[in-house]
Amino acid sequence: MPLIDFTDPAVIKFLVENYDRTARLRMKWNAFYGSKLQEAATLSRPEKGYTTYDVFKETMRGGMPAIRRDHITAGRNRKCIPLRDGAHIPAVADMKKGHSIVEVGLGDSEEDPRLARPDTDLSIDPLMRVIDPEQREMIYKELPFYGRKVYLKSRSKIPPEKKYYFSECSAWDYGWRLKDSYFSKNQPSYGRVWRLYRDVRNRSGPHPDPAHYNSAEIPNVNKCPK
Repeated sequence: MPLIDFTDPAVIKFLVENYDRTARLRMKWNAFYGSKLQEAATLSRPEKGYTTYDVFKETMRGGMPAIRRDHITAGRNRKCIPLRDGAHIPAVADMKKGHSIVEVGLGDSEEDPRLARPDTDLSIDPLMRVIDPEQREMIYKELPFYGRKVYLKSRSKIPPEKKYYFSECSAWDYGWRLKDSYFSKNQPSYGRVWRLYRDVRNRSGPHPDPAHYNSAEIPNVNKCPK
């Protein structure tokens, strides 16, 4: 949009007329409603001289009866004997029964003596499995055929579930216990399967992950147990 040429006499005449019209409208409005505006701006009630402190004081005074009532009720409740809903409250020792690493089937107490503990032992479960003595000896043997790099290289060839009892980081979510998946149990005995190529080229296209791949959902009002 081009800019207005304020030097044009026609534009100057148009602006002057609009300014005059706006001024006349303002004067007309003040003539009609000036008295009402003056009446609304004038304090008609007697001034009591209240301050901010007086307002806060009256607000606090109004809440004092409720504070006095609650104090009496709290003093009466403090003298009452608390009721116990149950004679026994489950703790960590009760949660370990039936849920230990040995009972779940993730470890063996003969291979790892640290797992042979009573239910009263509340110490933390071990994170790593027992290291093979032959691999551990690689660290203490001479270079270049042994040492720290050779030890770490040999450990990297072992699946994570063979080194740890549980998945310790989010990077292990993909590939953890891969042999228990559907694809490993139904893999062909001979040859290779180009699964992605086959799914893309087929008539129905690639399919989503199976239902057992999804995370467990917490029951709520929308998902009632059947």
